[in-house]
Amino acid sequence: MSKAKYKYNPKTLTYEKAELSFFGKVLKFFSYIGTGLVFAVVFIALFFTLFDSPKEKRLKRENEQLKLQYSILNNRIEQLDNVLANIEQRDDNIYRVIFEAEPIPDNIREAGFGGANRYEDLEGFNNSELVIETTKRLDKLAKQMYIQSKSLDDVYKMARKKERLLASIPAIMPVANENLTHVASGYGMRFHPILKIRLMHTGMDFTAPTGTEIHVTGDGVVEEASYSSGGYGKHIVVDHGYGYKTLYAHLNDYNIRVGQKVKRGDVIGFIGNTGRSTGPHLHYEVIKDEKKVNPVNYYSNDLTPDEYDRMIEISSQTNQSFD
Repeated sequence: MSKAKYKYNPKTLTYEKAELSFFGKVLKFFSYIGTGLVFAVVFIALFFTLFDSPKEKRLKRENEQLKLQYSILNNRIEQLDNVLANIEQRDDNIYRVIFEAEPIPDNIREAGFGGANRYEDLEGFNNSELVIETTKRLDKLAKQMYIQSKSLDDVYKMARKKERLLASIPAIMPVANENLTHVASGYGMRFHPILKIRLMHTGMDFTAPTGTEIHVTGDGVVEEASYSSGGYGKHIVVDHGYGYKTLYAHLNDYNIRVGQKVKRGDVIGFIGNTGRSTGPHLHYEVIKDEKKVNPVNYYSNDLTPDEYDRMIEISSQTNQSFD
């Protein structure tokens, strides 16, 4: 129970009981209410500052979980970066070296994204830096993977082209080893058996009985199958592409027609003694970029190292040719 309040009356020189007016009572009431509200607000503010609401606790747990997921995602991106870097290294230093292609420049592989701010929508949040950095890494990884994918497409095309090139290069002997009598003459200056002077012999002579099969030495198309009485006699020219051609001269007969596609090892004719020749043999030439080159350098597919050394020795001897 509240205590009564008194006030001094100077006129009567006595203390009289103080009575509040209606307005005073109302003011006093609201002052109590105001004070209570202030304390209540302060208490609630302190409570929610020091203690999280259930909703805040749930949101914080979700944020922590998202941060953990982003951390895991960044680790996986780093692993993918390492795998991609290994593929890029092999692409530049192995695959492209094999196919004689230039490596992809680093400034293309590592190029970023220019222009407007692509990540403006991700700014202004508590974890914006983490989200933006992760998104940037994903975008960069996606671009690098696209570039690498296109590069591997190029490597595949080069491999197909290289496969055709390797099949087209003259790489076997035109006459099987077991059918040879011997190799009469190699590439170089030789004494001509008919003209009796030293001339450049632009091919190799393989002696074998008339009718012995002659094999085309690489994939190609028959460009010529004709007869020359004063020179090669019956002869065939095969265009292998990539700057390569081969010539087979002094044949007894043909086994092909002009324009026909042939595969390495196909029988295209038979050894003879036509044209300017002193005995049954095959005169064989390899032509690279319109220049006649030494055929001995093109027997890699069917000679052992010892046989190849022997062929080099024979072809280097200064002896008489058959044509």
